[in-house]
Amino acid sequence: MNRFEVTKKAGILGILANLFLFLLKIIVGLLSKSQAMIADSFNSIGDVFASFMTFIGNKIASVSDDEDHNFGHGKAEYIFSMFISISILVIGIKLLYDAIISLILNNKVYFSIYLVLVCLFTITIKLILYFYTKRLYNKEKNILLKSSMLDHRNDVFLTSGVLLSVLFSKLGIYFVDGLVGIIISIWFLLSGIKLFKESYNVLMDISLDKETKEKIIKMCMKEDDVLLVEDIHSVSIGYKYIVVLTISVSGNLDTFTSHKIATLIEKKITKSFDNVKEVFVHINPV
Repeated sequence: MNRFEVTKKAGILGILANLFLFLLKIIVGLLSKSQAMIADSFNSIGDVFASFMTFIGNKIASVSDDEDHNFGHGKAEYIFSMFISISILVIGIKLLYDAIISLILNNKVYFSIYLVLVCLFTITIKLILYFYTKRLYNKEKNILLKSSMLDHRNDVFLTSGVLLSVLFSKLGIYFVDGLVGIIISIWFLLSGIKLFKESYNVLMDISLDKETKEKIIKMCMKEDDVLLVEDIHSVSIGYKYIVVLTISVSGNLDTFTSHKIATLIEKKITKSFDNVKEVFVHINPV
């Protein structure tokens, strides 16, 4: 199963799981008149949006090269992961506002065994989804999977905060709800900013990292006829890169031999680096 099929499966699973959790939370929240649970249920709607963005972004990114998009549609992964990062930031800001108001007004959260059970069930489901998407991300390195993984992890913390506030309310301690909410919302904001920055960098054509460039240069210099690597440039086309090299060779070499060296280097680099889609080598006779 390729990376696109894997991500599609994760997106569909996320949509179904979050829809189920939304219905469960909203029903229990309304029956128990718990504002915390009702608010958490609408967070699940946000999770449905994130999973839907994963599904759509992956579908577009899986489209192969065509006449209008010569290097494919890989950047769609980062466009839609940016949408997810923005939704995480919006939720984080809303949570921070609500938590501060709750702390100021000392809002009371009323204990209910049903709230505890729903929280425990939600945490279990979200932990399973988190570890599932984390395993897929570590294997495929798809930023949409990373976005879903972060979303599931954030929900574990969010619902744990709701659970904590419900349990403390049993002891007549109500400030925990606001305090935990502030901590969780700040965590949301930091993870959202990090994901936004990662997506933004790729969309703005960030180059290969310095370490990878150095490895490519060393690989080129191992060829006996290569005198110098003059330039190395790269441009991202999603999770992979296009690399353009300018190398110096002896002016005494014939054209056929020079092109043979260029072709050999191109093949070696694309074979050695999974994140390199294509290499163009320009020969400069010295």
